[in-house]
Amino acid sequence: MLAPDGRPRRPRRTKLVRRASYVHEATEDLVAELVADQFPHWAGLPIRVLSERGTDNVNFRLGDDLAVRMPRIGYAGRHVRKELRWLPVLAPHLPHPLPDPVAAGRPALGYPWPWYVYRWLQGTTAPGFVLPHSDRLARSLGRWVRALHSIDPRGGPAADAQNGHRGSRLSNRDAFVRWAIDTRPAPADKQGLLEAWRASLVTPAWKAAPVWIHGDLAPGNVVLEDDDLAGVIDFGCLGVGDPAVDLMVAWNLPEPQRGLFREEVGVDEETWRRGRGAAFFQWIAAYDPGEPDREATRVIGRILVDHRRQRSDG
Repeated sequence: MLAPDGRPRRPRRTKLVRRASYVHEATEDLVAELVADQFPHWAGLPIRVLSERGTDNVNFRLGDDLAVRMPRIGYAGRHVRKELRWLPVLAPHLPHPLPDPVAAGRPALGYPWPWYVYRWLQGTTAPGFVLPHSDRLARSLGRWVRALHSIDPRGGPAADAQNGHRGSRLSNRDAFVRWAIDTRPAPADKQGLLEAWRASLVTPAWKAAPVWIHGDLAPGNVVLEDDDLAGVIDFGCLGVGDPAVDLMVAWNLPEPQRGLFREEVGVDEETWRRGRGAAFFQWIAAYDPGEPDREATRVIGRILVDHRRQRSDG
């Protein structure tokens, strides 16, 4: 952290400081101190953690109407500035609400990254990463994705290292996927997994102009209410790239809901096949043979069924 004159800023509480590359777990007490220090009009509002540990961030409820997003690792701190810049631009064009930033917090009290306060989104995320088998949800998700991909992408951040290459060529994932298949006992035969992956990999790359992408449209980032879409959160992987990456959520849906989602998105066969590859990467990366995830097993199984059906059709 730098002071306004460019010199290193001395942390006010050195015992809390960690290097930005390390995980830093914000606590309710720390968030209360930061809010009171930087936004005293919210001091005294009750604070409670919403998730004990996310991969990149921890979110806290602040009173009844607000929430606080605290990065827990360095690259997520860089995502905060991107979200603050672009979420207000995207929100008016989408059919369901996004996190609405109302205040930007700065590093302080030994906490090393920017953070922000946003308006509370009504609804819940899917327990256990399992989306409800709802026709309404499938169609709402498809319409939301189509709307996002239709927003003018000029000036948006490219799909590259800034968002973990989400929305870039699938070939960038090839070495990892082959390693994962080779080294992790997976819920299917290795040859079948390799064939399914190759079928997506050889699909022609996206050649049209890049579009806005969420980049991490997984069940944990879908807000639900009455088995329908209420909002979408976590835009750390936001970028401009291949729309196929936002189709990966389709394989969290069974048939016929997956077909309804595809109908609403309106993508061609090549984009759909690349989307299946994006889902394959997402869930083979998440698969832990020591503690198998039921949803990862389920999604990989659906991908294999789709691949075999497509091969038999032709």
